[in-house]
Amino acid sequence: MPYRVCFVCTGNICRSPMAESVFRARVAEAGLDGLIEVDSAGTGGWHEGDGADPRTVSVLEANGYDSDHTARQFRASWFSRLDLVIALDSSHLEALRRLAPTSADAEKVQLLRSYSRPSPDHHPSTSASHTPSESAGHDLDVPDPYYGGMDGFEECLEMIEAASVGLLAAAQKHVEGEAA
Repeated sequence: MPYRVCFVCTGNICRSPMAESVFRARVAEAGLDGLIEVDSAGTGGWHEGDGADPRTVSVLEANGYDSDHTARQFRASWFSRLDLVIALDSSHLEALRRLAPTSADAEKVQLLRSYSRPSPDHHPSTSASHTPSESAGHDLDVPDPYYGGMDGFEECLEMIEAASVGLLAAAQKHVEGEAA
């Protein structure tokens, strides 16, 4: 059975479709198509049925990513079929954990940037045994670029690409553990 990951932001037109496209590309590059399934949704349904924001599409395409997307709202019933729910900021993390039917489902919700690898000059105050679920601070948010210019979308892409490396490593460990 594939490992299922769903990225969630507010309206599913900016950050989560960007994360979905980037992570899907990473999964394909790693040869894990069919072993890891990637999806996205929003905490709200304001944009259901819409495509991704044109600025998201522009940044994705300029960087070689697929941009085919239709927005939808996350449903509590999805927890039963998902292995990991990736929140793009702390407000999404809180909303999704409240929506989770069980405590086990709430534990499936993690912040995307909690998977980022610190830069060599970064000195974290937490121990090296840091786990993603222990880092729910605003410093791990991918900021919403919707009300800004293109530079905000480009910054989001950089944050998402950086976190995707660690997220892929975590998902790959799970997939390899299942195969063993």
